[in-house]
Amino acid sequence: MKKLNTMIRKTVSGVTEATEGVKDNMTFMLGGFGLCGIPENAIAELVRKNIKQLTCISNNAGVDDFGLGLLLQQKQIKKMISSYVGENEEFERQMLSGELDVELIPQGTLAERCRAAQGGFPAFYTPAGYGTEVDQGKEAREFNGKMYILEHAFQADYAFVKAWKGDEAGNLIFKGTARNFNPCMCGAAKITVAEVEELVPAGSLDPDHIHIPGIFVQRIFQGKHYEKRIEQRTVRKNN
Repeated sequence: MKKLNTMIRKTVSGVTEATEGVKDNMTFMLGGFGLCGIPENAIAELVRKNIKQLTCISNNAGVDDFGLGLLLQQKQIKKMISSYVGENEEFERQMLSGELDVELIPQGTLAERCRAAQGGFPAFYTPAGYGTEVDQGKEAREFNGKMYILEHAFQADYAFVKAWKGDEAGNLIFKGTARNFNPCMCGAAKITVAEVEELVPAGSLDPDHIHIPGIFVQRIFQGKHYEKRIEQRTVRKNN
């Protein structure tokens, strides 16, 4: 009897196929921290497709000429949900001029809102931000003598993440600090698109080394031409 190949394969031909279905007014999650571990190929393709009125959930907004800064240059983003945006002058200009809607939230809350979406939890209570501008309009509740505010899980259409290595079934391995926000965004949107530096056959990865199982990924492709820019380089002068 011929054995059936039941292995699930989630590979797509490239970034163009990986971003099929994206359109105006969608909400995207984008992994990375600064310029470390960002989905460079996916961002470049979103710029090329010239979709508009996007809501982007990311720890930061890149720099003026790289990362999400490229989408900001093209005026493709209508709202940024981030925890830090200090390295992007165009972001600052658009925010102060009222061209860009900005929601700044504590970094831990940003991560937890991703994880809540990933785990299927609609909301959670956190003490972060209580008594500040962050808690305006939000439900507050006391637990064991301490006040907490209710934060809701994100609702995103696509999550674009970048991993070091992945297999055809969507299993992912991240490298070093590029792990950052990428794992908690996997499975936190309707469709998760993973770009990897190295794509290997299913079954090639050591199960003990896998950080994210393929069940959280719908599309995977091997990226190209990663610049891996350094956001800031600080060196000590020679004596």
